[in-house]
Amino acid sequence: MDHGIFHAGELAVQHRAGQSHIAEQRTGLIADTVMAGARPFIAGQFMVVLASADGAGRMWSSVLFGKPGFAHAEGDSVLIEVPAAERDDADPLWANLGAGAQLGMLFIDLGKRRRYRVNGTVRHINGRHIDVDVREAYPNCPQYIQRRQLRQRPQPEAPALPGQAARGTALRGSVADIVRQADTVFVASRHAASGADASHRGGNRGFVQVLDDSTLRIPDYHGNSLFNTLGNFAVDPHAGLWIPDFEHGQLLQLTGTATLQWNGDEAANPTGGTGRHWDFEVEQWLLRDLPLALEWEYLDASPFNPGIVQTV
Repeated sequence: MDHGIFHAGELAVQHRAGQSHIAEQRTGLIADTVMAGARPFIAGQFMVVLASADGAGRMWSSVLFGKPGFAHAEGDSVLIEVPAAERDDADPLWANLGAGAQLGMLFIDLGKRRRYRVNGTVRHINGRHIDVDVREAYPNCPQYIQRRQLRQRPQPEAPALPGQAARGTALRGSVADIVRQADTVFVASRHAASGADASHRGGNRGFVQVLDDSTLRIPDYHGNSLFNTLGNFAVDPHAGLWIPDFEHGQLLQLTGTATLQWNGDEAANPTGGTGRHWDFEVEQWLLRDLPLALEWEYLDASPFNPGIVQTV
């Protein structure tokens, strides 16, 4: 096996999970360019999830929306068109980006349960677009994606005012409720040499547990056996989460640290049989309104979702 495909953290987690042989068989999925078949998919998307690091090394998970075609790939580069007037300065993303910054990208169509992962380095950013050099790109399986159809409501002629934003450190009240009701979570992680990575986690409502006002517990279900996210956590615990509040049109972003736990109590913390979960310690959260008039039609839950243990 060419160990250059994976860094030491990924290899360690693959080995401990007993899935090194599966990861080896799937190295052919990973390329340093966006495959030709994925380029029309990227061009057809309304949204892209991004992973970036701030100046203190904290990770943030963000999302950008636009009309299909606002992002497109040319093999070894990805261009995302976001005019300065449409950028929400409350999102840490814009302070994090500059030439040479690491950027993880996840192009995902919730309605069709399709996703494609691209990690790279910002080549150039200006008042109209972000130009990214691709380092690695590969498709992901459709597991654990709850199907939702994204639509944009008609916009008024006058530009929308900046949305409201709230910040805090403790998970209480409506913020904790957003977490407890979540069935979709996006994760930002990073490896110093391999770069930033954006990934998806999903399950039935309640799959993310609020242990206390600063700690979340997230199960690690069976996946593609590459362990990119957990491998990153093994060497750099900084993590970022974006939890969409589909019902109220809000975005909850959290930054903190993740600790991987092995051989957990499956009865109390169902993981679909893996015994793995990770605890997320919240350092800061940011709750923002959606920047556009969007609505999500819920279609159905993933048939792969493990059950949830109800706690009192």
